Amino acid sequence: MIRATPGPGRALLATLVFCPAVGHAEEPGWSLLGRHYFLHSDFRSPSARGQNYRQEWAQGFIGEVRSGFTDGVLGVGVDAHGFVGVKLDGGRGHAGTGLLPRDSDGRAASDYASAGGALKLRLGSTRLRYGEMMVETPVFDTGDKRLHPEYATGWLIENDDLPDWHLQAGRFNAFNNQDNSSRHDDFQGYGASTHGHAISLAGATFVPGGAYGGALYVGQLQDTWRQTYLNLSWTEGRWRLDGNLYRTRDTGNASAGAIDTLAYSLLGKYHAGAQAVSLAYQKIDGDTPFDFVGGDSIYLANSIKYADFNGPGERSWQLRYDLDFTFFGVPGLSVMGRYVSGRGIDGSHAPQGGVYAGQYGAGGKHWERDIDLKYVVQAGAAKDLSVALSHVSHRANRAQAGDDIDRLYLIIEYPLTGRF
Repeated sequence: MIRATPGPGRALLATLVFCPAVGHAEEPGWSLLGRHYFLHSDFRSPSARGQNYRQEWAQGFIGEVRSGFTDGVLGVGVDAHGFVGVKLDGGRGHAGTGLLPRDSDGRAASDYASAGGALKLRLGSTRLRYGEMMVETPVFDTGDKRLHPEYATGWLIENDDLPDWHLQAGRFNAFNNQDNSSRHDDFQGYGASTHGHAISLAGATFVPGGAYGGALYVGQLQDTWRQTYLNLSWTEGRWRLDGNLYRTRDTGNASAGAIDTLAYSLLGKYHAGAQAVSLAYQKIDGDTPFDFVGGDSIYLANSIKYADFNGPGERSWQLRYDLDFTFFGVPGLSVMGRYVSGRGIDGSHAPQGGVYAGQYGAGGKHWERDIDLKYVVQAGAAKDLSVALSHVSHRANRAQAGDDIDRLYLIIEYPLTGRF
């Protein structure tokens, strides 16, 4: 399912349980996801391309096949995936939402496709994958927020021998973006890029099944930065606390310039019956923004639908409300609303000659408001079909890098699965 649909936040959902990189399951089988996507972006201030709005409408199909492992001490298997996307609407003047690639004339392509796979080996509780895959770790996470998922090519090894621990390590040197079908693309951050740079990672997740959990990871974007991540969480009854911390420093040739940032967030959630209220605080210490590559490689609480609230020196607060209509006799229907305000942005001290110089001014501030309505069919032939309608508003002053924008998302997904 598309992870652009908000839960309690990526930091809360994803840091405690990391799934295998392809297929999200070890059992042999197949899946086919039909994804219908409409996205309208209304710019309240002039966009970089001079557009008043961007609007695209497309249909995509994402298929995955997972083999089992051969018998013997060393098991061998294959995972494969394929994607087809078709434009339903999207003219030259309002292309560029990220749903469809652009052609040489700047028009949205009428269709695009991609395919890939990975060889996998299993020895005891250790699994190695080599090839093209989706990746899900807090220091490198391929996104799935548009029609086409992001993929990375490289190797990933995972081990579950230690009780309550999940260990991972990997390295990736080729990338397939969300609006492209080429596996020789690059992921762009706020200034950094994977162009000519591999990504390496190693870490562990601790899930003891009790009140406490956590994760510790290290990632490196070659000749750009080295990043350390720490997560601690606590759940007791109706209460939950989730803390995330990143420390990023430049390394090697420092291709993005000097970097020394500390980014952290703390989210508290209280759940009572049909309702849940969350409050989060996030802070970025440093003269450059907290940067990342890969669409979901930021597990901070206030990284939400449009803005990441990751500017240099920025501090932000979030208030969120969730309502589950199961308690009112309508299972599958939910509503979420949240508001995040960020202030104190100061990019005037960014190192000269680096990629972040001039991106932000002093006194930057902005806010974002998200409203989501989602329904998931609970039974019958259309079981698990989901319809999500979202509205996003973002406003900022000139010292902040984001646009003044209103967005409308309509996403319809229908998953089919089977086993061999």
